[in-house]
Parts: sequence; structure tokens; C-alpha cells
Amino acid sequence: MEITGITEVLLEAKEAKGLSFKDLAAAVNRSEVWTAALIYGQAQATPAEAAKIVSKLGLKKDRKVFEAYLTEFPNKGLGPVVPTDPLIYRLYEIMQVYGYPLKAIIHEKFGDGIMSAVDFTMEVEREKDPKGDRVKVTMSGKYLPYKIW
Repeated sequence: MEITGITEVLLEAKEAKGLSFKDLAAAVNRSEVWTAALIYGQAQATPAEAAKIVSKLGLKKDRKVFEAYLTEFPNKGLGPVVPTDPLIYRLYEIMQVYGYPLKAIIHEKFGDGIMSAVDFTMEVEREKDPKGDRVKVTMSGKYLPYKIW
């Protein structure tokens, strides 16, 4: 995925203000994952949400450019077929190893269909563990059965 110049400026402003994605999400009453996707150009804000985020980031110069970026149609996707970023690659690897088992279990429990990535939420939590903290990712997508015709 190519990081746009606008995304770079948004991330720099976030860092300079000492803000987290959770802080930005609270400003617009959204999840931190959705808000991070927005900053990376993979989600679309309303004009009111864009204005709040740009304001929270303190971006007064070229405000309209940043608001336009946050409200335009998103460009979703990672880019290269096999991601090279280590963390993203590990998530990709999880699906390579557990994708078919996960698919089989979803089919057993729901039938022939898919989990929506449109009607979808995701949360990331830190779990304390004496052997080393753990990353807990919870995904929730609407079940969509395949139509039989």
C-alpha cells in the first residue's frame, strides 16, 4: 500500500499532538480501527467528522484539502499480493494457515456463505500475560448466505 503525502501529514500531526487513534476516534464517536483506516485513506468520513479530526489535529493551513481527503471515496486494499510489512504479513500468514479451517467452521455453524467485510467491526486489545503481552483481535461481520437460484 502506498502511503499518500496527505496521510503522512495526518500521521505527523497526530504524533506531534501526542494523540492516539483512540483519541481521534473519541472525537467522532467511531472505533479506533475505523479511524485508523480513515487516516490511511481506506474509509470515508462525513464532512462533520472530517472537520472534527482536522481540528483535533490542529491542521489550520490547507484545512479543506485534508477534509476533502477524509471525505472522498476510499481506496481499499493492501497493494502487493503478498505483503512485505512483518506485522501485516503475519496476519496474511494466519489466513494462509487457518483460512480453510475458519471457513469450514463458519460453514458448519451458518451454512454456505461469507462474513461481510462491509457490515463489519474490529477491535484490538492488549491482554496482559506473564509470558508476554498478547494481541487480541476481535472481528465481527454480518453473515451473508449465498443465494440459491
